[in-house]
Amino acid sequence: MDRKKTTLLAGLGLLGLGLAATGAYALSGGYSVESGPFAPDPHCRTVLARLPGELLGKERDPVEGRGVAGWGGGFIVLRCGVEPLAPTVNTCMNVNGTDWVLDEERAKRGGPRVLTTYGRVPAVEIAFEDDGLLAGDALVVIDGAVRDLPQKSKCLSLSDT
Repeated sequence: MDRKKTTLLAGLGLLGLGLAATGAYALSGGYSVESGPFAPDPHCRTVLARLPGELLGKERDPVEGRGVAGWGGGFIVLRCGVEPLAPTVNTCMNVNGTDWVLDEERAKRGGPRVLTTYGRVPAVEIAFEDDGLLAGDALVVIDGAVRDLPQKSKCLSLSDT
């Protein structure tokens, strides 16, 4: 085999390994996202059915994984059925009656901004790549999809304690 063919085949092989290792795009044009442990909960099917086809100007993606949705090629990823949060001192914001907690550790490390519903079962997590998207605007849009999840508790402020 000549050198050009060997180099091309090696490059294609490495590309294939990289895509397989990261769970990246499948032949269908979608991608795979790890499901949460409680994704089979019937409430997650309802949440997914209520999600918009467009979020913050990004089209909804074909995504493989139970209880998951994505927009903009993975810039925004939602997972329903994640582990509910324990009490925390992380920032909590209330959007139309739904409490969302920011994962401050991930945000400090420069990773995606991740917000998780607080006090709702099953819990919903939404992750935004740090590209200037306004997470609060997205939470307002998806509120209708998550607000009917059973609420077990709510965020408290210092004045509530």
